[in-house]
Amino acid sequence: MTPTGSVTPTTGFRPHSGPAEHPPGGISVPVGQPLDSLLMEARDRVVNLGFFAAAGVVWILVALVVTTRDPRIDSGAGYVGALLIGLALGLTMIPLFWLAIFGRHRRIAYRGDWMRAIRRGSWVAIVAALFVILRLQQVFQPPIALFILALVVVAEATLSVER
Repeated sequence: MTPTGSVTPTTGFRPHSGPAEHPPGGISVPVGQPLDSLLMEARDRVVNLGFFAAAGVVWILVALVVTTRDPRIDSGAGYVGALLIGLALGLTMIPLFWLAIFGRHRRIAYRGDWMRAIRRGSWVAIVAALFVILRLQQVFQPPIALFILALVVVAEATLSVER
C-alpha cells in the first residue's frame, strides 16, 4: 500500500485507512465497483422495497373493499376482504422477517433467508385470512385461534430446523 492509500497492485482492493471514514470490521471494496451500501446489497434493498410497494398496493385495495362493500349485503365481499387482508399482512411481514434475520445474522444475508422470510410471511397471510373468515362465519373462538397458532408454530419450527 502506498502512503496515500491508493490501490495495492497485488490485492486489487482499496484498503481502509481508519475508522473515521469506514465502519468497523475492515470491509474492503473491490476496485472499479461503486460502493452502494456497507450494510445491505442493492438487490436485497430493491426486493425489500418491492415487497413493501406490493403491500402498499394491496392495502389500498383493502381500504377500497372495506369502504365500498358491505359483507352483510354482498356475501363475497367478506371473503375478498379476508383474502386481501391476509395478502396485505403477508406482503408487509416478508421484508420485516427478512430484516429480522439479517439483523440477527449480524448483517450477513445467507442463502435461504429470503425463502424463510417468504414462508413466514405466508404463514401470517394464511392465519390472518383464516381468522377473518372464521369471524365472518361467527365461529371464531380463542381456543380455536390458539390451536391454529400452535399448529403454525410447530410447523415453522419443524421447517426451520438447521441441518
